[in-house]
Amino acid sequence: MKLLYQTHSPFARKALVFAHETGISDQLTVEHHETSPTNANAEVFAENPLGKVPVLLRPGRSALFDSDVICAFFDTLHDGRPLIPTDPEERWAALRLQALAQEMAQAGIAVRWESTRRPEQLRYPQLQEGYELKLKESYRWLERENLSESDLNIGHIALATTLDWLEFRDLPLFRDSPGLTRWFDEFRQRQSMQLTPLSGETHD
Repeated sequence: MKLLYQTHSPFARKALVFAHETGISDQLTVEHHETSPTNANAEVFAENPLGKVPVLLRPGRSALFDSDVICAFFDTLHDGRPLIPTDPEERWAALRLQALAQEMAQAGIAVRWESTRRPEQLRYPQLQEGYELKLKESYRWLERENLSESDLNIGHIALATTLDWLEFRDLPLFRDSPGLTRWFDEFRQRQSMQLTPLSGETHD
């Protein structure tokens, strides 16, 4: 299988970290692709009409796209404990955490558009502040959660890769949240995170 990837995408990295955690990373060939809304990548568009990574190419089968879908597929390829829990309440908690992490990453991307990527005369400071508030309130909510009390699941992977990306991009930080900081600093030592470092700049 081939994973169309981007070394500075929190979404692509989530899928690759998931593959490492489930022990199937050796089944993947990882291929870096630069994409952005203003820099169309024809190879990616050929497999995903949204033109975004990650995309998973499967020999003889249709391509899968969106990190949530790819991770769900990966969870069917191993014999270990599912990282998308089967117990109903554990499942909803994990999927809720994943959804929060995904939206935090989207908020961070929006902050970058309004602070660095959009031409200065077109930026909307109030919109930037609105997205920054989403991040800060998410940190407050996460600080109240007992993340370390749950077995590793898809939500933890999504959150860790999002937090690492937010720090990588110097976006509103979570370091004022001591519990969240401790959890993240411990999680980032996992081999799956160490083997998939973020790098590179967005090319618009």
